[in-house]
Parts: sequence; structure tokens; C-alpha cells
Amino acid sequence: MKRSVLIIGNFLSAAGGSRGVCEDLAERLANNGWKGVTASRKRPRLLRLADMILTAVRHRHDYSVAQIDVFSGPAFVWAEAVCWTLRRLGKPYVLTLHGGNLPKFAARWPGRVKRLLSSAAAVTAPSGYLREKLEPYCRKINLIPNPIDIGRYPYRERSPAKPRLAWLRAFHEIYNPAMAVKVVAALAPEFPEVELSMVGPDKGDGSFERTGAEARRLGAEGRVKITGQVAKADVPRALAGADIFLNTSNVDNTPVSVIEAMACGLCVVSTNVGGMPHLLAQDQDALLVSPNDDAAMLQAVLRVLTEPGLAARLSHNARGTAEQLDWGRILPQWEALLSSVAK
Repeated sequence: MKRSVLIIGNFLSAAGGSRGVCEDLAERLANNGWKGVTASRKRPRLLRLADMILTAVRHRHDYSVAQIDVFSGPAFVWAEAVCWTLRRLGKPYVLTLHGGNLPKFAARWPGRVKRLLSSAAAVTAPSGYLREKLEPYCRKINLIPNPIDIGRYPYRERSPAKPRLAWLRAFHEIYNPAMAVKVVAALAPEFPEVELSMVGPDKGDGSFERTGAEARRLGAEGRVKITGQVAKADVPRALAGADIFLNTSNVDNTPVSVIEAMACGLCVVSTNVGGMPHLLAQDQDALLVSPNDDAAMLQAVLRVLTEPGLAARLSHNARGTAEQLDWGRILPQWEALLSSVAK
């Protein structure tokens, strides 16, 4: 029982959703001999909540510790409900903070957030940003970064960088995909060969359609290739042809997609929101600009394309930073924490 864990999160990749870190964590722990129970793979929200609670109850003899993902919004209610259940069962649990919107949610609901975090045996955050912003609600938050399997991402130094751009996020307004299209359209007069590959699921808020419409409005539809979601295993292939990665988010934490681009050696140009300054060092790992500032992002891309030595430095340093986030370094931290809580 000491090496047995219940993992509560969104296990939706098999149903067309994004693959969360919780899925990789469950798989890695199982490969290291942990007995695991997971929930949930249900797409409808109410069914997912019910499945999480029922799994915790039905399998109460099959795990000694639980790990629960905590997001803002309606998902926070799921964490509250599951933790209430675990306390009734006498099970210790670890909470993992996620999402760039969580600090704003905590400011709106400080009592709820403090009660939930104080009820946990341990709390983790994947970024220094979330740890810093949530420390007023919890005295000790363990930093365990979002990891990748570095061996799956072949590295190529982007030097000199060519005007081949990539964007890899969900099509949702908080990720501001239209900003990438505007940058490409502005680059075209000086770099007529510029092209942009946009990959990600459609979250259904109209951003997917608006991005295509913006490309047509700016006359850039022939330069912008918009595709849907790709499997996790296909991400390196989707990034291989690009030299510059655009992250246009208005809200962010430490996105795995940016870490994947860094691992492949792409030159990252990102907005400086949320946890990005904690992940990326300006002019070393990436170039950071203000959100919604198309002109600043354009100038940053021009620097990568024209400034001698910059692309090589960004590419090399980004890979080095990504190597520090390999599962080989991060999994032992998870095992040590879960084992100590289980005891």
C-alpha cells in the first residue's frame, strides 16, 4: 500500500482532449512499480465529477495517498468535493496547482482557496509564479516543474533562423491566436517566404474561426496553415520544420508546449504573462514582449532573423533549460513526496 496512489485530473487525451501532465505522471509511476488508480476519463463535467468521487470511494483500499489537480473556475469545485470525500475516508492527499487564472480566482475566493490548501498534506506548483502568487494562502508550496521526456525531442540549432514560424496551443481567446497571424502578415513585405504553422484543438469559443478570418482579412491565408490537434507523440514532427516559436498568450503559467519547442531548439518569442518570466530568461532562453503588443512581437521576431548570433544563443540555451525539466529529474521528486505523505 505504501507505493499506491490515486491521481485525480483530466485524463481526456483518448477522447480527443489535451494530454495533461497527470496522465504522464500516472504512467511514469506505474512503470516504476506504483499501483495506481486514476480518474477521470469522462468528458461531460458532471459525469467527470461523479466519477472522481466514486473512484475515490470504491478504490479506497487500493491507494495510500492521493494527488489532485487544482484549477480555477468550476474545476475548483471538483477539487473541493474530492478532497472532502478523501478527508471522510481518512486519506492524505497532495494538491497540485495549475492554470494562469488561479491567482485571480484565489483573490476572489480567498477563504475557499486557503481552506482547501490548508487541508492538504502537501501542495505543489509547477512554476515559481504560481508558488509566489499562492503563498499568501499556503505557507509551504513545493516547486515541481512540468516535465517532458527530453529524449523524444530531437534538437536542431536554429542558426541562422529562417522565417518559418510555429504556434502550438488551443484555439481559445486567452491564447490570442490571431496575434500570431498579425505578426506573419507584418513580416511578409520584408520576408515574402514567411510561413506559419498553427496547431491545436478548437475550444469552441469562436477563436478558431476568427483566426482564419483574420488571415483572410490580412491577405495571409496562403502563408498560414491552420490544423487541428496533434497527438503528443507527433509534436516534435509538428515543430521540426519551424525555426521560431510564437507564444501569444494573455494568461499563462508554464505551458508544456513552450518547453517542447525549447527542447527542439526553436527560438521562442513569447508574451511575458504569468509564469513565462519564471521559465524564460530574457535574451537568453527567449525574447519576451508585452501581451497584445503585435508591434513588439514583430520586432522581436525581426531580431531573431537579423541579429548576428542571437538565434544560436536562444536555441542553445533553450535546449539546456529544457534538459533540466526531463522526467528523469522530476519523477524522483514526485516519488519522494508521495512516499513521505503516504507514511
